[in-house]
Amino acid sequence: MGTQITRLTRLAAAGLSAVLLFATAACAATSPTETEPDNKTSVPAPTGPINVVASLNQWGSLAAELGGDDVEVTSIVNSTNVDAHDFEPKTSDVAKLSKAQIIVANGAGYDSWATKSMTKTTNIVSAASVMGAMEGDNPHLWFSKDARSSMATAITDAYVKALPSKKKAFQKRLKAWQADEKSLETWASEFTRSHSDLTYAATEPVVYYLMADLGFKNQTPKGYTQSTASGGEPAPADLQSFQKLIEDKGVDVLVNNTQEASDATNMITGAAGRADVPVVDVSEQMPKDTDTLNAWINQLINTIIDAVDPSYGCEDATDGNANSDDSSADGAATDDANAQDSKASTGSSPEPKYIRQCKAATSSDSSQDSAKADASNGDSGDASGNDQTDSGK
Repeated sequence: MGTQITRLTRLAAAGLSAVLLFATAACAATSPTETEPDNKTSVPAPTGPINVVASLNQWGSLAAELGGDDVEVTSIVNSTNVDAHDFEPKTSDVAKLSKAQIIVANGAGYDSWATKSMTKTTNIVSAASVMGAMEGDNPHLWFSKDARSSMATAITDAYVKALPSKKKAFQKRLKAWQADEKSLETWASEFTRSHSDLTYAATEPVVYYLMADLGFKNQTPKGYTQSTASGGEPAPADLQSFQKLIEDKGVDVLVNNTQEASDATNMITGAAGRADVPVVDVSEQMPKDTDTLNAWINQLINTIIDAVDPSYGCEDATDGNANSDDSSADGAATDDANAQDSKASTGSSPEPKYIRQCKAATSSDSSQDSAKADASNGDSGDASGNDQTDSGK
């Protein structure tokens, strides 16, 4: 009997040990999950400003306008004294491009150097990619209204991706820019509708897209265009054809690229001067006297219109100026109301407005100012004369 009790005791102890061993194993199996430390580190939200590098100042200007204080934009080619076709970046330029978060480029073979130094983390926004343009196509895409609008959207999307916390601010700026672009396109389209038969020729096809947007027909000899587009010298026969076209007044305006001057272009512009064909000078890079890309486009359109129809849109300019004093109070109130409406709809100031800028109005203002100055000088002269007479007496 004692032996049986001992055996039962041993069996119970063995069973208890098995139970404890199973429980220990179960705890050991689950303990790593329960006690494993969290090695994952949270990625901090990106903060601005975004480092943006643009190959050309015209695209850099647009990038800065859309980014505001949330971006820092550097433009590599930013002078009209630089031939962008032959530009070679310096070591410092390459360093800037390699550190950029976003590169804004033109593409289509115009600035291929801009994307050679980009890293895997760099986001590139290319006008050629946005528009489906390839090397060999006309690369001066910033003169196209479609390219400008598409790039504005693409740049904003890149900003939102790089700095999501400022999404509303970026979209607000884009909306304001689109409103101004619409005002520019509206008045330019009105000119196009009333001038359907205008023609032009160009020493280089730099403003091809702009002239097409304005409805001008290109009459430049094809052989000349092909040679200049490929960077070659025009054949004598093509140059003679071009000169004859100008001498016969076969175009309404000649467009001259000031950054590509040569003996051939000098001969053509000289022929235009003798034949009284208006010449519009255009640069490829944005000049320093303009603040934004669309302000530059607006300036160019006004210059082109002044060359072919200077009275367009300016017939009532003088009357408007003459009546401005009488209606200044009402006008100011109306302007304030319009400004508030614009702010409500676009979320920003309505300036700048892209409109027809009439030389007639400017000349009238200058004449009035000059007349006032003359009158003032006359009054002072009379007073001086009287004083001299009095003293003589």
